Amino acid sequence: MGSIKDITVAIVESYRVGGGANHIGGLDLPSRARVGRILNDLEELIFPGFACDDTLTDETLEFVTGARVARLVDDLSRQVELDLVHQQRHISGRNGDAGDVVDVVDADTAKQAREFTIGLLQAVPELRRVLNFDVQALLDGDPAVRSREEVILAYPGLRAVVVHRIANMFWRRGVRLLARMMSEDVHGETGIDIHPGATIGRSFYIDHGTGVVIGETTVIGDHVKIYQGVSLGALSVSKRLQDIRRHPTIEDHVTIYAGATILGGDTVVGHHSVVGGNVWLVKSVVPYSVVEHDAVIRVGTRDRSASFDPSI
Repeated sequence: MGSIKDITVAIVESYRVGGGANHIGGLDLPSRARVGRILNDLEELIFPGFACDDTLTDETLEFVTGARVARLVDDLSRQVELDLVHQQRHISGRNGDAGDVVDVVDADTAKQAREFTIGLLQAVPELRRVLNFDVQALLDGDPAVRSREEVILAYPGLRAVVVHRIANMFWRRGVRLLARMMSEDVHGETGIDIHPGATIGRSFYIDHGTGVVIGETTVIGDHVKIYQGVSLGALSVSKRLQDIRRHPTIEDHVTIYAGATILGGDTVVGHHSVVGGNVWLVKSVVPYSVVEHDAVIRVGTRDRSASFDPSI
């Protein structure tokens, strides 16, 4: 039976031979824990008073907001730096190789990260405006909702959309590892998997939400409502299709009910259409379509004298 020292030596050697989770001797990758805290700070800027225990008043609002912005400038800039350095390693083919990494971020990368962070924070007022449409869509569309506060505090669909809209800003600006980390953070929390590359219009409404999957090249218009278990996916997961449109387009004012699967980069669901539950759709439908699953349901009376067979 091996000793603790022998086990430790074998594990450390595997890091040096195969490349570890961190780049030994140089910069670490972005931190999951820090990305989670950054998300909380960004959400508190978007919906002040909802994501933390601070008691905000007219007198303290500017001070608390300023402190949060200052913290984000430092924390987010650092994580963006690490994302950009990771990309540089990946492009150069040195990804994960111990000894090939650097100990400090060069000045150009640090400047780029800070400019990205400032630009993102400047976009918060517009992001708030867009997300208010999403909140209103849930408030108007779900009879179970009683208030905007309930939507913001208790609806996983909105939480997933908030994080997606943040992550999409990172994705579109080329900070893609952080974007993926954010999307997976909320995926684990809500069961809703939205790739940060997906394009989603305003007034987007996810009801219940568990099991929803929205792929990278999906395009969704305005005033779209989807229910739990919906997949907007690709017809093939071949790696050679990485850089082409693989996922469907959903036009404005479409409702997609639970369990529906819509696949393919050439598939377009026309505006004002309804896609029923459990539909499997791999071709386009024109506007104002109603797409139904043609299930065969047989209802009869079981012979009470027959023994019960659980395999039936």
